[in-house]
Amino acid sequence: MQEKLKKISDDVLLQIEKVTDLKALEQVRVAILGKKGELTAVLRGMKDLSSEERPLIGKLANEVRETIENRLDEAKKTLSGKMREHQLQNETIDVTMPAKKIELGHRHPMSIVLDDLKDIFIGMGYSIAEGPEIESNYYNFEALNLPENHAARDEQDTFYINSEMMLRTATSPVQVRVMEKHTLPIRMIMPGRVYRSDEVDATHSPVFNQIEGLVIDENITMADLKGALAEFAKTLYGDAVEVKFRPHYFPFTEPSAEVDVTCVMCGGKGCKICKGSGWIEILGCGMVHPKVLEMSGIDSKKYSGFAFGMGLERLTMLRYSIEDLRLFYENDVRFLKQF
Repeated sequence: MQEKLKKISDDVLLQIEKVTDLKALEQVRVAILGKKGELTAVLRGMKDLSSEERPLIGKLANEVRETIENRLDEAKKTLSGKMREHQLQNETIDVTMPAKKIELGHRHPMSIVLDDLKDIFIGMGYSIAEGPEIESNYYNFEALNLPENHAARDEQDTFYINSEMMLRTATSPVQVRVMEKHTLPIRMIMPGRVYRSDEVDATHSPVFNQIEGLVIDENITMADLKGALAEFAKTLYGDAVEVKFRPHYFPFTEPSAEVDVTCVMCGGKGCKICKGSGWIEILGCGMVHPKVLEMSGIDSKKYSGFAFGMGLERLTMLRYSIEDLRLFYENDVRFLKQF
């Protein structure tokens, strides 16, 4: 057994001396020290030795194994160094070559307009509130004076999760949550994503963005509403823009109105965008319905308020003369780089 171990050691050390690459060195290691290697087989055969021979052969086998492992490590370091040196001598780096161009991201046109809207209203003393996109039937409809079977619900085809939960159809539920939890007075805007099962076309999408506003305080009147929205429109589109309020119906406000501004495309002269009228609708608004105030725990005899809502996509389309809403969601870099 001693002679066999010595022969294995001599043979392996000779093989290691002749190895010229790391792959061949690994093959030598596996052939000797692997699960089916020569030295491993010898060690497994020690169980057949006598009790007197076993300690001596075991000690010798461990010495042989340690010697082989040390020589393998030395050879690996030597070969790795030679390969690295060869690589450095034969590979060149042209430091004059231009670096890879890093493509920077670009702000989306809707993000640009949304930031401008936030700046306008924050400058007017408003705060920003957010709420969940998955809403209950109560917050999405009932608390906004839209009880079950109300005709106005038909205008908001809804993505229902179950009979009580749905994807919100407006950011109006955030107004209710704000009225329930915040101390008065309230001056807030609520931007966010909303969902309706509309067909996708140039002016409609099942997913779009709204910005709603809410003001609640003592002695708030329609004059405050008109003044705030006129200031908003002139800040957004310029002092030359005119603002018009048209009577309308919303279940959660009374009285209600839609707001038009002079067409930003033609300056009120009439074009295909405003259909020759010289006016473009930008938002809906009204005085918060007393019933909505009472359902949120606010005394409608002491407090009053106004609310408004607008579509971010529509405002962005008007600012940049974009005629197809679908361009916002196609992620075409050629389109986005224009803004």
